[in-house]
Amino acid sequence: MLDIRHIREQAENVKEALRSRGRGDENAIDQLLAIDEERRKLITQVEHLKSERNRVSKLIGAKKSRGEEVSELLDSMKKTSDEITAMDARLAQIEEQQQQILLTIPNLPHPSVPRGQDASHNRVERVWGTPPSFDFIPKPHWEIAEKLGWLDFSAAAKISGSGFVVYKGQGARLERALINYILDIHTQKHGYLEVNVPHIVRGTSMVGTGQLPKFAEDMYRLENEESYLIPTAEVPVTNLHREEILSADSLPIAYAAFTPCFRREAGSAGKDTRGMIRMHQFDKVELVHITTPERSYATLERLVEHVEVVLQNLGLHYRVVSLCTGDMGFGAAKCYDIEVWAPGLGAWLEVSSCSNFEDFQARRMQLRYRPAEGEKPRFCHTLNGSGPALARLYIALLETYQQRDGSVLLPEAIRAYI
Repeated sequence: MLDIRHIREQAENVKEALRSRGRGDENAIDQLLAIDEERRKLITQVEHLKSERNRVSKLIGAKKSRGEEVSELLDSMKKTSDEITAMDARLAQIEEQQQQILLTIPNLPHPSVPRGQDASHNRVERVWGTPPSFDFIPKPHWEIAEKLGWLDFSAAAKISGSGFVVYKGQGARLERALINYILDIHTQKHGYLEVNVPHIVRGTSMVGTGQLPKFAEDMYRLENEESYLIPTAEVPVTNLHREEILSADSLPIAYAAFTPCFRREAGSAGKDTRGMIRMHQFDKVELVHITTPERSYATLERLVEHVEVVLQNLGLHYRVVSLCTGDMGFGAAKCYDIEVWAPGLGAWLEVSSCSNFEDFQARRMQLRYRPAEGEKPRFCHTLNGSGPALARLYIALLETYQQRDGSVLLPEAIRAYI
């Protein structure tokens, strides 16, 4: 959520930043400022009336002590109280309206983010490794896995519909091995604290990280409840410290969590519906950082490097892409996508989005820290990234390490886990 004071003081700059996202959100700024002006006028009027009511109340007390008539003053004070009640109700209504608009406005892009309206304006920052070569035509992952008996899409469709998969035998074991391997790297080498969090969260938690109210239709909501299946561990993990004031000494905080993820929008509009590219349910290790504003951009670079270590250890060809303003997610101020090469598909697949949200999420969940004893609390900066996501990592492994006879020769780094 943006700071209303910043919007008020830098309205044109905010509009320009939102225009660079290409979504028309800058139109909400004028509406927001009009509401804010009415709100501030009402606050001034209410404060004046309350001051007058206090003055008259003291006058009534003085007159009563002298035995003087106060009926007219009492009538006047009642009228003033009624006005205050009506204005307070209107003020509450306006503040709620202002809050709802603020919740729908995306974050402002950092000055270093490439300007552009779509993915064609993204910037490749670096490429690691070389694409694998084959003396045969490489197959897509679903052909490899179904022949090996590792994945069963038909059984999953029978049970749950499209967008799901059943892992079997060595295929299930590989998925479990990847989870353990990724968690071990991040907790033992990179210093993350592993947490095991609920997979169902309240709506307030989804608001805190920015999924609600903007993307309600993409989420799985529990019927007759204000609770949701998590779309990513980002939601429960980042909300661990909602409505808290942390000490400066406790920062930075780095968490790693494995969870399944649930998303309704998977395979929307018939795109990428074959295999495991887009799933309604998939596994992921999520990395979350809570830090100070001064440290957050250095933390973003380290977060990307942590994900790269996993891919390098597995020998996968990948690239790091800086997303442009029009392609970034709703809450991000800056975002890097890490994409692996899938030779069977002949395509780059995003396996991790590493984002710095600055104080966007922290404002929504009232997550603050106190720089020093006696100082005013400040909003934290939050960051997260997939460590990476399992389904597309699984795809890249199968397609990169496939053999002519249909087997898969997995890299050394993961063998001990299997």
